[in-house]
Amino acid sequence: MTGTAKLGWYARRLSRMSPAEIAWRAREQAVRRAWARRQVRSEWIASAALPQVAAERRFTAVLSADAAQHVPEHARAAIIADADRLLKGEWELLGVTRTDMVQPDWFYDPVTGCRSAPDRYAFEINQRSEEETGNIKQVWELSRLQHLTPLATAWFLTGEEAYAQRVADHLRSWWLENPFLSGVHWTSGIEVGIRLINFVWIRRLLAAWPGVAGLFEHNDLALRQLHWHQRYLAAFESRGSSANNHVIAEAAGQLMASCAFPWFAESDRWRVSSAQLLERELAHNTFPSGINRELASDYHGFVAELGLFAAVEADVAGTPVSAETWRLLCAMVDSMAALVDEQLQPPRQGDSDEGRVVLLDAPDQNRWPALLALSGALFGRLDWWPETVPDAGSVLVSSMLPVRREIPGRPELRPSRFEDAGITILRTPRDDAPEIWCRCDGGPHGFLSIAAHAHADALSVEVRHGGVDILADPGTYCYHGEPQWRSYFRSTIAHNTIEFAGRSQSVEGGPFMWLRHARTREIQASNLSWTAEHDGYISLSPSARHRRSVRLDPERASLEIIDVIIGGAHDIRLAFHLGPDVHAELDDGCALLAWPAIGALVTGTPCTARLELPRGLRWSLHRGSTAPILGWYSPGLGRRVPAVSLVGEGRCGPDASLITTLDFSESERSSATSLSAEPHRYPQPGKEVSNRVEASLP
Repeated sequence: MTGTAKLGWYARRLSRMSPAEIAWRAREQAVRRAWARRQVRSEWIASAALPQVAAERRFTAVLSADAAQHVPEHARAAIIADADRLLKGEWELLGVTRTDMVQPDWFYDPVTGCRSAPDRYAFEINQRSEEETGNIKQVWELSRLQHLTPLATAWFLTGEEAYAQRVADHLRSWWLENPFLSGVHWTSGIEVGIRLINFVWIRRLLAAWPGVAGLFEHNDLALRQLHWHQRYLAAFESRGSSANNHVIAEAAGQLMASCAFPWFAESDRWRVSSAQLLERELAHNTFPSGINRELASDYHGFVAELGLFAAVEADVAGTPVSAETWRLLCAMVDSMAALVDEQLQPPRQGDSDEGRVVLLDAPDQNRWPALLALSGALFGRLDWWPETVPDAGSVLVSSMLPVRREIPGRPELRPSRFEDAGITILRTPRDDAPEIWCRCDGGPHGFLSIAAHAHADALSVEVRHGGVDILADPGTYCYHGEPQWRSYFRSTIAHNTIEFAGRSQSVEGGPFMWLRHARTREIQASNLSWTAEHDGYISLSPSARHRRSVRLDPERASLEIIDVIIGGAHDIRLAFHLGPDVHAELDDGCALLAWPAIGALVTGTPCTARLELPRGLRWSLHRGSTAPILGWYSPGLGRRVPAVSLVGEGRCGPDASLITTLDFSESERSSATSLSAEPHRYPQPGKEVSNRVEASLP
């Protein structure tokens, strides 16, 4: 980022802050400058002052002796397999396979090849600069130390010394190479909070290992690090326009550490203040329905996981969070159970960085089933909840709280609408046919003034058939380093909605900032129909609004989308983005679709559908285009694959109606079509592109 661009970004960022936030940030910057004298360099770490600690330091919140016997065999085998991979030095982080995990370099980014300066004062580092830090997500992800909990879990299950010893080696290495305020791992509170949570669980899983006390409570280096982490969080709190999932992670980490390691003079004060912060910010970040206000599905799961682990820790310590906070956490997981499709997949709304809190099982790209299994053990599953399979996480965490929490007022029927969040799910009834699942987006643009993790996706739809993405949300792909890709995956044209005048509905101000938010109003919603409109284009001349209605007909296995332009005439682009497994052919205003079936209904015959496109627009098919960027799907952060995008262009006058029909009836009858006879005629799924390790596109 050039000096001029940096100044422009700061000006835009300031414009999204209140006067009170500006004053607070100015004060925080002064504190950060003053704290430079508190930095500890690697060569000074042995002589750094020890915190005031209790003479008797015990870790009492341990797992029951027989908890390991209750872990299902499938989970046990997967954990051990992953732990063995780690012993060999292999692990995957955000789409990149690391082979240096025997002795990892905590400052190296394998995407760019950049290594940040370990001894530089943390608050002088520009973490947004790839020249200074490389791809910061890759660097931070490793130092969350979440690869150590699978190793510790493997030790808990098997007693094999190699697993515990590798954990100890990595902890000592990280603690030695990352003294207080030195290097990039002290630049972000969310990273500090997540590390604390993993310190807690590593200590818990290794409780019976003979060397654990020497690693933690009788280790001056560990005591310094535990104190430094909590001291940092007590001083630097995400506030104002940044008080999203970051502040939840900071509060959860501080609360769990002060409960599990109450060894310091400040522990009681830290526990009380962090519990208050967690309860306040969970309520602030969550709609009453239980939906996370960031309206990014992945962060909903992340915040729920943070809240659940922190609440369990506080309960075990004898200082439980309030009944209202437990009720809110239950509402979060009940809403998760309501949102998933028949394959237990969540929506793909908004940003996703695949953030995890603690890995007690082999990592899975979709962690919602694990969170539902854990929540079912803590609260009890409702009759309408989807079935889940117990795993190590649900067994181990619930063993700490053997009595389920009874939460009054839980929904008796599966909700289809979350009015406060503007989310409506249209779905066919449960029967022998593949489920048609449709998410309709009629909610706010995002959370707080910058809406950091929002996409310009008002009135977009996501449609799945039997759990397969048919009309797909594109995902996220990247956060840092590739601004043109970051902009595309957040743009209106990348979503299943209408773009007016070649611009997005909401105005982007940076990779995590929006300057103007489209406002959406739901007009009608039921189990089978939905109507809403947004004002993202009222600033055009002449002004215009977009209104969309979606109707699901279960008997005909079809979905109808009606778009109405209210106001002046404009050039538009209507986009429908297909999932990466869907093959397509344009045929006289119609797209013929085919894809392989998944799950129990696989018969060997491809599923098919017919997408009748609105007349009057010029339709084209795009796949894996880079000039312009179009026709991409991101299965996870750092990964993208080509996928078909259908784009209709034209000029629409006042009150023009565009009608689209997606007909699944042929698939419901399991009838073959010409698509299955000539599959080579249709664009095939392409090779996945993972960051810039494998490929670099313009």
